[in-house]
Amino acid sequence: ELRDEILFKLPESSHLGDCPICCLPLPIDNDKSSVMSCCSKIICDGCHHTNVRREVKEKLDRKCPFCRHPEPKSEEEFKRNILRRIKANDPVAIRQMGGYRNQEGDYDGAIEYFKKAAG
Repeated sequence: ELRDEILFKLPESSHLGDCPICCLPLPIDNDKSSVMSCCSKIICDGCHHTNVRREVKEKLDRKCPFCRHPEPKSEEEFKRNILRRIKANDPVAIRQMGGYRNQEGDYDGAIEYFKKAAG
């Protein structure tokens, strides 16, 4: 029925854009996608999960599904990757750092990062 087709049709896109792997719109819920610290690409959880399953099944080292950079082995390495992306003036990494500052209670620092990410 036409009404069902319209109701269940996927949106053309979200403000976050599309997953660079499957090209489906990224979910608005941030808990259903992952930001890769190596390249700052936002990957939907479906593609991330599928990549992890493939790597486990084939006994491969964990890598980013987009750029194939090895996944960080520690929190320190993860933060180093983000800082490297911030130095490259990557707005996704800058926004992510603003989110971390906000969670830590550094609201002024968070606002500065968010303003810088917005351009």
